[in-house]
Amino acid sequence: MNIRSLTRGDGVVIGAAVLLFIASFLDLYSIDGVPDSADLPSLWGSGAVVMGVVLAGIIGAALVIVARGLPQVPKVAGLDLGQFGAAFMVFAAWSALGNILDPAGGADNFGRSSGGPDAGVGLILALVATLLMAGAAIATPLVPALQAALLPAPKPAAPQPYGAQPPGGYGYPGAQQPQQPYGGQPQPGQPFGGGQPQAPTPTPAPAADFSPFWFAVPVPRPLFAEDGSPTPIAELAPGTWYLAVEQRGAALVAQTQDGRRGVLQDTSGIQRG
Repeated sequence: MNIRSLTRGDGVVIGAAVLLFIASFLDLYSIDGVPDSADLPSLWGSGAVVMGVVLAGIIGAALVIVARGLPQVPKVAGLDLGQFGAAFMVFAAWSALGNILDPAGGADNFGRSSGGPDAGVGLILALVATLLMAGAAIATPLVPALQAALLPAPKPAAPQPYGAQPPGGYGYPGAQQPQQPYGGQPQPGQPFGGGQPQAPTPTPAPAADFSPFWFAVPVPRPLFAEDGSPTPIAELAPGTWYLAVEQRGAALVAQTQDGRRGVLQDTSGIQRG
């Protein structure tokens, strides 16, 4: 799980989940005239509140955060894991609102008595927490400020000159390839007897004034193969630095940390190192 892919919106969800957990240990009810020493139940004293508010909210937050850190998000009932978690949090906020409106759960409707306990501080904080987490989960894909990386990416080292081998043979583009010894065994694709190999397919030349640089993306973006295939070969995650080795019009040819190289078509909002 890549924690650097978490956004500010995810940070709000995490903070709200912590607030909900704390609220679960506070008073469920508030009753006028009861002394402070009275032992009123916490949210854990009500099964409906625990299941519908506390656990639903915390599980929903966990699903959203896990989905953000996975390279490929799994689906549950046709929804991706993050959407499923957001639905959990909306349900938790709805349940919290219902318990605020009727904290006694109908127990005060017996006989002629119309009075009953009010919502306690724990229940009120639970409503605030669930509204925060549900709102953040829904607003993050819509609000650019919430899409920014939660953790700043570490400053990268100075990029190697294009075509130079980095220390330790990391595998960046331009690494020196082993040379064919004179008179040695021909490589696959080379005619036997030292003839000239077939010319490789030409690729667009990089811009003359281009220098490699490190960059990070603001949101997850696909990296496509250099041959123009529409299927992504990787996904660039926020909070991770990648090396741009070539520019092709508005697109960049990027090198991932595991050595894969592809074309980043959407370069809007990238952060240069």
